[in-house]
Amino acid sequence: MISPRLRCLYSTVRIALPILLLSAAGCARKSPESADAATVANAAAPTAIAKFRAEKDAFMRDSPQSPFKAEPPVAFAPLKYFPPDSSWVFQSRLSLYPEMKPVVILDTKGSRRDGVLFGYLEFTRDGGVRKLNVYRMTGPIRGIYHYAIWFTDRTTGDSTYEVGRYLDFQKDEDPAHVYTIDFNLAYNPYCAYSPAYACPIPRVEDRLELAVTAGEKKWH
Repeated sequence: MISPRLRCLYSTVRIALPILLLSAAGCARKSPESADAATVANAAAPTAIAKFRAEKDAFMRDSPQSPFKAEPPVAFAPLKYFPPDSSWVFQSRLSLYPEMKPVVILDTKGSRRDGVLFGYLEFTRDGGVRKLNVYRMTGPIRGIYHYAIWFTDRTTGDSTYEVGRYLDFQKDEDPAHVYTIDFNLAYNPYCAYSPAYACPIPRVEDRLELAVTAGEKKWH
């Protein structure tokens, strides 16, 4: 759950980071002057992520819409993150499941949320092909959907939030669209900070059998 202002900034970071990384890769094979440009590009990506994180902290601390302001209010402390790491950025096309099976997702307060197992994104890490499920969840108005990715991994309950973490996903109508999977932008749901919120719990099928040392850490 991200505020509209933060979502806009998030989208800017999500789009800019792969472009910067690709620019750096292209410059690496050119002249020393181009190598300097690659250095700037590599430095700019962590800078963009740092700016996003600072903006998010400001929102969490000051905004009336912050989960820390919900009843009962919770004392704010800055969020915690792994350092930005470009090796956790991947490109993938969305593969649809041939049969979109209905699923019930339980949340942290025991409620049930209806959706379908819609598709998946794949990436290669630590010698294996990994899969992230994409869910299409039914909204409060019939026929309105939103798409969700959540996961657990070997850091879950240790250095990261014990319920799991989320990645934002915006479906593109082009079936050939290439999506960016950026684990630097993995975040905790609001229930990580406040008991006022209920958040979907990743299923057993959503576990990644590796340690995702990128994105947001456990808050406390």
